[in-house]
Amino acid sequence: MTSADLPPSRYEEEEEPYDVGLLAPVRAGTDVEAATGDRAFLRAMLDAEAALTRAQAALGHAPARAAAAVTEAASRTALFDPRALALRARSGGNPVIPLVAELTAAVPPEAAPYVHRGATSQDIMDTAAMLVAARALPLVTAPLHRAAAALGRLAAAHRDTPMAGRTLTQHAVPTTFGLRAAGWRSLVLDAADRLAALTLPAQLGGAAGTLAAFEQLAGAPGSGPALAGAYARELGLAAPDLPWHTLRTPVADLGTALAFTTAALGKPAADVLLLSRTETGEVAEGEGGGSSAMPHKSNPVHATLVAAAARQAPALAGVLLGSLTAEDERPAGAWHAEWQALRDLLRLAGGAAHHLAALAEGLRVFPDRMRENLDLTRGLVASERLAAELTGLVGRATARRLLDTAARRALSERRDLADVLSEDPELTGLVTPDHLKTLTDPSTATGAAPRLVDRALRRTPSAAPEGPA
Repeated sequence: MTSADLPPSRYEEEEEPYDVGLLAPVRAGTDVEAATGDRAFLRAMLDAEAALTRAQAALGHAPARAAAAVTEAASRTALFDPRALALRARSGGNPVIPLVAELTAAVPPEAAPYVHRGATSQDIMDTAAMLVAARALPLVTAPLHRAAAALGRLAAAHRDTPMAGRTLTQHAVPTTFGLRAAGWRSLVLDAADRLAALTLPAQLGGAAGTLAAFEQLAGAPGSGPALAGAYARELGLAAPDLPWHTLRTPVADLGTALAFTTAALGKPAADVLLLSRTETGEVAEGEGGGSSAMPHKSNPVHATLVAAAARQAPALAGVLLGSLTAEDERPAGAWHAEWQALRDLLRLAGGAAHHLAALAEGLRVFPDRMRENLDLTRGLVASERLAAELTGLVGRATARRLLDTAARRALSERRDLADVLSEDPELTGLVTPDHLKTLTDPSTATGAAPRLVDRALRRTPSAAPEGPA
């Protein structure tokens, strides 16, 4: 039975995939969504099959005409219905088995023996996954570089803009918004660097990772590793040192890099969500989202979607790391568990990068509001610097006692800390009221924050990965 023998699928009737992203707005409509869809995986599997025959032909193990015929048939993706293949995959546990049957039927009889010759289903599935990843990663890194550029501009523009540093949700000491933005940029570049450093190998091992069938069919002992190299070159992937059917480093590395990317982007998203609260109001998204019930709302939608992606990614990475424990020469279930988790991670990372770039490029910053919030504690936010200054005058223990008492009075009496301290007889003649005012001015207490921004901005992005041809 072929796809044509099955009743029309819903896919054919509606000309759209079953999963249109209704519950996944973070990736809906993004470039990475299309690059990781069922059609994209089908394209990659067909490309892997065609490349295998071409590689065998290049080494003289298959006729050139057979390679041309398989490549031509594999290029006609409209012949293959992903939904029908998915339904038929249930009997064998993977979609390669029915795909090979259909591809074999689509080539001339003389080329049919060279379809999938010597390969096992996992060779094709793993190679297709790496091929999809190689094609999708540039669609993840491109918005990462956009985000980094926008965050770099924000950091430079607000190098000296004071804002409250917050620890455990409370005002701590002053910092600058430039340093906050530079930190966000650093995380984005960390993510881009991890993705750029990935190695994505082709998979070729045959039934149990020995390459035996390829050598036996070709009548060329020792030719298996050479074929694996030729196969990888046909696809633009890295040549594998060993078949990795149960050595899942490539998938684990890819998955953890994608999970890190998604989770790292969650940091600026989380900060924007807090800083854009109505009562904080220090930043706002350039294009906020509306509410179905409240016309006045302008919700930080980009940050919300990035934060949602960041919460999902660690669990998916756990699936891939769990699949490292793969028994024998082919595991039952561990390999199969990777497929959807890996695709979801590609989509989450790409979607999060897309929305973070939009967030960074449109972010509005309100320095006046930052200053208003800094002044809420009437100088208490600069208490660390005061402690250092007073310690030099009266000793550490006395300085701490004076500051503790003054801080309580300032809070209870709703007065500036500098005014309360200037009334303390123990400080009379040691420090002037004007100097106390200067010491409690948060805009002069940002420490090395501006210089740290300068140093952070000297970091340049690594080269973005290029997908296979």
